[in-house]
Amino acid sequence: MRAALISREYPPEVYGGAGVHIEFLARELRKLIDVEVHCFGADRDEPGVHAYRTPPGLAAANPALATLGVDLEMTAGLMSDGGSVADVVHSHTWYANLAGYLASMMYDIPHVVTAHSLEPLRPWKAEQLGGGYRISSWAERSAYEAAAAVVAVSTGMRADILAAYPALEESRVRVIPNGIDTELYHPVPGRDVLQRYGLDPDRPIALFVGRITRQKGVGHLVAAAGGFTPGVQLALCAGAPDTPELAAEITSAVQRLQAGREGVVWIQEMLPREELLQLLTAADVFLCPSIYEPQGIVNLEAMACETAVVASRVGGIPDVVVEGETGLLVDYDAARPEEFEAGFAAAVNSVIGDPDRLRAMGLAGRDRAVSEYGWDAIAARTVQLYESLL
Repeated sequence: MRAALISREYPPEVYGGAGVHIEFLARELRKLIDVEVHCFGADRDEPGVHAYRTPPGLAAANPALATLGVDLEMTAGLMSDGGSVADVVHSHTWYANLAGYLASMMYDIPHVVTAHSLEPLRPWKAEQLGGGYRISSWAERSAYEAAAAVVAVSTGMRADILAAYPALEESRVRVIPNGIDTELYHPVPGRDVLQRYGLDPDRPIALFVGRITRQKGVGHLVAAAGGFTPGVQLALCAGAPDTPELAAEITSAVQRLQAGREGVVWIQEMLPREELLQLLTAADVFLCPSIYEPQGIVNLEAMACETAVVASRVGGIPDVVVEGETGLLVDYDAARPEEFEAGFAAAVNSVIGDPDRLRAMGLAGRDRAVSEYGWDAIAARTVQLYESLL
């Protein structure tokens, strides 16, 4: 069997959870079946990986139109030199969904979609894409409704998919979670990265890692941090803002926070994995204040490094973070943001003030990551899904 995985992201051009997912899924699938990867961006040296750039005539177009241009190139590129294509095409995120949909029609092969997020649940993207948001929503809906199977990365995500796309038959939506490589993500001893950014290893550290987007709740976190116990450091490893307006908003909020308390460190560049592991290990608590999160791979990464998690109780996060065992969950209500921010600060203060509880949560998190989210098992379930469609 040969599968074609198609995605906007693939190493080294990875900026979010979907890119991490496809990197490790492809690695494990190759142990079981033949795999090709088709992705956006610059040429890759890796065998079996094909990259596609935006067509020149669309370079200045709305990003949604540029994406569809790449999708057309990708659909044509799925035809191999030998005149045959893969047995199944598997797309990730709306950026590649249309390519998968077109490939299914063009080459008469089943199309599998993995849902890492849903456009109807991300209305703030209209700030970023303008009318392109309607195009991205159309592309996603069309692909989902025609797909042979849709993979949800959590039970919460499955419910969201069926609510957003009621035309989908429930039997076509399967739950296969994101995984974690617990040999790669593990506690490390180094602390030089902390020193470089001015973090004191002898004081509590609360860490956030993620993009600056409405979805990740960065604004809520900065507001909540004003209520953290004095002496608690906040490390924001946050960059790639969706819009200049959002960048300015978060910059202003962080500056106000820094003026009112010590130990607020903002790291705006994407760190190499080796350096990120130091931060994940050294943090006393990992913060995930997302207002929408299908699963949240980053929580698994923190747990694998034996770090307790405080997160919002949304989407697929409760599938990963076990309340009271591997972390604490905070209810989110868009109509009452102040309550969420106060509750988030209270949860952080609660665990920070109890080192024994923090340690127990961290160890339980590592155990859960190892036992429940290994990529080998997830790849095997994915191959079983492919086989059921042929």
